[in-house]
Amino acid sequence: MRGWTRVFTGIVEELGEVTGIEQAGDFAGDAVRLTVRGPVVTADAAHGDSIAVNGVCLTVTAASGETFSADVMKETLDRSSLGALTAGSRVNLERAAKVSDRLGGHIVQGHVDAKAEVVERTSGSRWETVRFSLPAGLARYVVEKGSITVDGVSLTVASVGADSFTVGLIPTTLDLTTLGAKGIGAPVNLEADVIAKYVESLMTHVQAGA
Repeated sequence: MRGWTRVFTGIVEELGEVTGIEQAGDFAGDAVRLTVRGPVVTADAAHGDSIAVNGVCLTVTAASGETFSADVMKETLDRSSLGALTAGSRVNLERAAKVSDRLGGHIVQGHVDAKAEVVERTSGSRWETVRFSLPAGLARYVVEKGSITVDGVSLTVASVGADSFTVGLIPTTLDLTTLGAKGIGAPVNLEADVIAKYVESLMTHVQAGA
């Protein structure tokens, strides 16, 4: 990406579609080149820009018309749900934020902390409560009324259990992101609030007397 920052807000700009996946490394599964259709995010995209795909920060290698391409390394394929994408998959897209942008969600880096899955969906009159699994290593960063990013969508945690958490999805989120169509067992990418990570790191050094 051009410039000094790769920050996102977790406010999805559009639902894109994977139009192609091809081997990009020397060995199978080493890396893939992902091609995605997204007219909004591609409108001003250039080589080196950053676009979050389902919450994963990817670097644009080429952009033409309504599509852009990005290379996805094995590390990213292993640690995120991007490895499960196929041609035709819908994806959440967001361009990196400008310094002058409003921060409508929260500070998101596009660095996936863990994969999780949809555990339960409960429909309400105008919204849905969705429960996701919560990996043990991530649980300490997730608090009630705190922020978490699920597949690139900035959400407020409604409740936290021993191994899961819930969020409430409003009609806009259900209609305009992939979360509206995720079935039970579907994989999702989680990114915890970066501020919580920094606080933990700071307190660790303070307690160690550093």
